[in-house]
Amino acid sequence: MFYEALGLFFAVMGYTFKTPLGRLRIMAILEGLSYIALGVTMPLKYLHDMPTPNYIVGMIHGVLFIVYCLLVIQVAIKMNWKLQMTFMALLASLIPFGTFYADWRWFKMMEIKQ
Repeated sequence: MFYEALGLFFAVMGYTFKTPLGRLRIMAILEGLSYIALGVTMPLKYLHDMPTPNYIVGMIHGVLFIVYCLLVIQVAIKMNWKLQMTFMALLASLIPFGTFYADWRWFKMMEIKQ
């Protein structure tokens, strides 16, 4: 049920799993959300001595981060990105809210141009 709702949300928002760029856009959003969730669980770990939520969210964030980086490389090769664009897309994953910006400013425009 959760996956159906998630798929419906992305479909309504205009995201698609069918293209590498569409998958990158979805992963950018998920990676950004996991970054925010990590920011929520860090105070739980250090201020309230509750490490379990941070461990779980941290593991999920790590996996999403790696998948995002791999998708950036895949799309960069497939779409012949310049090295600067590839670097900026990878850098966006290290900055809070960076993947949201990358999706909104770069990836969405590239998908419209296709």
